[in-house]
Amino acid sequence: MEIIQTPISGLLLIKARVFCDHRGAFFESFNSLLAENTAAPASFVQDNHSVSLKNVLRGLHFQTPPFDQGKLVRVVQGKALDVVVDIRSKSPTFGQHYKVLLEAPGHNMLWVPPGMAHGFLSLEDQTIFLYKCTAPYRKESERGLLWNDPLLNIEWGIKDPILAPKDLEYPEFSQLEPFF
Repeated sequence: MEIIQTPISGLLLIKARVFCDHRGAFFESFNSLLAENTAAPASFVQDNHSVSLKNVLRGLHFQTPPFDQGKLVRVVQGKALDVVVDIRSKSPTFGQHYKVLLEAPGHNMLWVPPGMAHGFLSLEDQTIFLYKCTAPYRKESERGLLWNDPLLNIEWGIKDPILAPKDLEYPEFSQLEPFF
């Protein structure tokens, strides 16, 4: 695996080494050695899969302490624009975002540490997104940011995505409580 530090501290782009031959392809989607070389954990407690139609936007979500989650995310079918916002109030990149195209043929992954709001836009029908999480989901800890907040200035490439009702009700970044 090749580990690439993004401009946001702790947020890592991970490029899998893919071995292809006449039978197909093989790659490691996780290895505990990742934990030895990064802040990613050696184990996870919950796996989530989502299947999305084209133009579905999920996010920007996070969980508050003590149930905050780190996530190792990847697309196993289709492709998605993945977006992460640093919401750690003492971070030098507080309020900045990072976006990357994740797609099944690329086998790239993103390590999203706790203290980040995360979301993605599905760019193809039947995009399957896999999350390996460091903490179980807790409804009482769930929070989010408004996906099209003008202060964050995220260019999603779409004006009217398909959204869950809750994603329309999240506060803007300027109203964010200092959870982290």
